[in-house]
Amino acid sequence: MNTSLYPIKSVARPVSSGPDLALTDALKKVSPQAQQKAKTQAQDFEAMFLNTMFSQMTSGIKADGPFGNTTGTGVWRSMLTDQYAKNFAAAGGVGISKDVYRTLILQQANRNS
Repeated sequence: MNTSLYPIKSVARPVSSGPDLALTDALKKVSPQAQQKAKTQAQDFEAMFLNTMFSQMTSGIKADGPFGNTTGTGVWRSMLTDQYAKNFAAAGGVGISKDVYRTLILQQANRNS
């Protein structure tokens, strides 16, 4: 991949607690449809991260019960952790989606200008 086509620009969030002027300006350059798509992708990314984290948290359980180590509960546990991750991300998650969203919007605005 030719990286010269996609120069890396700083997308670091300002240290101040005031409004994010870079994001505000970038949102003016990106269509509402692209903003919604970026929000969905950011939330999906956070859900994927959380799913991995939740899966690791339950992978060592070898007891009986709903999180046990039988053939059926392994499949059930993966579906349960997937739903936990999606619900957790939809409720605000741990903040990863906000940073991913900001980065996606800034990249799209830079590409559009």
